[in-house]
Amino acid sequence: MTNMANTRQDKDAEASIALRKRMGDNLLRVGRDRDESAFADFYNYYAGRVKSFLMGKGMTEEISDELMQEIMLIVWRRAESYDPAKAAASTWLFTIARNRRIDFLRGNSRIEVELEDEMLDVDVDESDTQAGFVDAQQASERLHRALERLPQEQRQVMHLSYFRGQSHGDIAEWLDLPIGTVKSRIRLAMQAVRSSLKDEDIAAAPPDSSDRPLTD
Repeated sequence: MTNMANTRQDKDAEASIALRKRMGDNLLRVGRDRDESAFADFYNYYAGRVKSFLMGKGMTEEISDELMQEIMLIVWRRAESYDPAKAAASTWLFTIARNRRIDFLRGNSRIEVELEDEMLDVDVDESDTQAGFVDAQQASERLHRALERLPQEQRQVMHLSYFRGQSHGDIAEWLDLPIGTVKSRIRLAMQAVRSSLKDEDIAAAPPDSSDRPLTD
């Protein structure tokens, strides 16, 4: 069994190496000869993968399909700049895809944040108790309310930093802002969220017994 598994792994590795070489050769042929058959092979293999990559980053299917077509057009036009000594074909392609996605986000209202984003949802598994679920749901709803009260520019950087895991440097690059501005907005947003949650706690707390009127 071990020998069979090793043989299968060896074959998979060989197939992966062969595919990598074929795709690199395709790019070279497109760049050197404008070879349409080589481009068709490259397109057929990567088009769906690029679209899936974009959809996985939160793009709609329609926008992902449109951007994928633009990315493949860039590949056709810039294939002569591909250097197999510096990067695999897939690395070169997905660098183009990431850059095109960033350009798109920059040109569309600097990334409007949707508060209904799935990454704000509460994860619940079958082992959770009903009481635990209610507590978690209430906490999530409180966070939603606190975020809704933020100015758009603060909500935007909070979303990218805490719910998308972007670094301050990445956010600054995406939004074309000084990194100091990004840090300042995150700091102000955190202060506002804490204050909002504290106000809710105070409002929800039962009145202190010392404040109640005395009765006979």
